[in-house]
Amino acid sequence: MVDNKVAEAKKNMAQTLEFLKEQYSAIRTGRANSGLFEKIIVDYYGAPTPLKSLATINVVDIRSVIINPFDKNASDGIAKAVRESDLGLNPNNDGGILRINMPELTEDRRKEYVKLAKQKAEEAKISVRNIRRNIKQEAEKSDDYSEDDVRHIEKLLDEATKEYVDYIDKILVQKTSDLLEV
Repeated sequence: MVDNKVAEAKKNMAQTLEFLKEQYSAIRTGRANSGLFEKIIVDYYGAPTPLKSLATINVVDIRSVIINPFDKNASDGIAKAVRESDLGLNPNNDGGILRINMPELTEDRRKEYVKLAKQKAEEAKISVRNIRRNIKQEAEKSDDYSEDDVRHIEKLLDEATKEYVDYIDKILVQKTSDLLEV
């Protein structure tokens, strides 16, 4: 039963990590990355539709992306959605295929992205700590656990929390390195 609580906490902490990785994929580095376009929503015949459902997104080289819509009539809507996104990109429409050249990031923009990455990492750490606190409180309030069980759960939760916080720090260091790379 003790293991169930710890397993539940680890599962929730792992979900927090996955969410952080998703958020990081949307933060632009100096390189082209198909993950940048995953959050873009396109108005497709009046229905908001994720870009990845409407087209293939291919990274050609370090600074070039090609978006190939399944329906060529959607290319104008896709181009508009990309332009209106916060990525600051302007696609070229070549007869239904969109070509995007990623401009160099300025030093100020890189610093803003590093700051954003740190903020997202801190939010993830807070979430992990909240998971630990909530599971610990549930165990303390429950009549199913003895004092020794609660102490054991707390010890295991602290170990898991340290492991996940350290991993978040490691991901942040990697993202910061990617962002500052010229």
